[in-house]
Amino acid sequence: MDTAVAQLSTALNRAVLRVLRALVKVLIRHGLALPAFVELAKRAYVDVALNDFAVPGRKSSVSRAALLTGLTRKDVQRLTDASRGALEVEIALPENRAARVVAGWMRDRSFQRGSKPAPLVFEGEEPSFTTLVRRYSGDMPPRAVLDELLLVGTVQRGADGRLRLQSRGYIPRASDAAKLGILAADVPYLIDAIDHNLQGLDPSRFQRKVMYDNLPVEAVNEFRELAARLSQELLETLDAWLAEHDRDANPKVDGHGRMRAGLGIFAIEEEIKPPSGQEAVPPTGAPRLASRRRSIAARSRK
Repeated sequence: MDTAVAQLSTALNRAVLRVLRALVKVLIRHGLALPAFVELAKRAYVDVALNDFAVPGRKSSVSRAALLTGLTRKDVQRLTDASRGALEVEIALPENRAARVVAGWMRDRSFQRGSKPAPLVFEGEEPSFTTLVRRYSGDMPPRAVLDELLLVGTVQRGADGRLRLQSRGYIPRASDAAKLGILAADVPYLIDAIDHNLQGLDPSRFQRKVMYDNLPVEAVNEFRELAARLSQELLETLDAWLAEHDRDANPKVDGHGRMRAGLGIFAIEEEIKPPSGQEAVPPTGAPRLASRRRSIAARSRK
């Protein structure tokens, strides 16, 4: 095997293994055993081979999918038939409806007092929570949306009976399936951005991180608050801009085609455990090469 090819294969294997370790933590925690994961992986390989790697101008074939995936033609046919039988259609995951209600409450002037979300009655007097839900959550029952937002603490009912927004975002309960919806919605976007940049396509997609690896716990606590505040400010600024240019939020927007665009931010925290027999924290003044290592650019192509 060519040296360059061997190095690329090794790098890919290491990258995949690291990604899988993070994913497997989630899978084991939620009871998805290896045989079920293998079956899902096979289905994903077949779907991608048939839909994303077809030869231009030619119909996708079972034989080509088998060649690309390493599966047998029989396995490819079985997985293809199973997908058709279940009438599975690949569609974009809709934004969580409760999250859409919270976002609408924050940015729609009809539901604001001054520059802040207004206290709302449940129904009747306008603006009302019921009107807010119908505008931003389609046919979801307003009572069901309110119960969820009250449960997670995003909304609070005051002594006057009015509903007040307590948080600038909606975070589902830890046991809620919506939490796993975040995994399904967010991780593919990150991988797609990395894949786009690995291919060297123009325009490249913004992909950055900043990270140091020799911080005391106290600094991490302070950084967590700073990062949350600045990130929230940035996301709210971008949210307002996107709302002005989104046809659903602003019917006056003109233009052709339909695109999805946005920016995701996530926190990085990891305890670094020293090898056996070494100090947990280097003494003051000692050389600390690791602490000088940082990453501000993570794009594969500049």
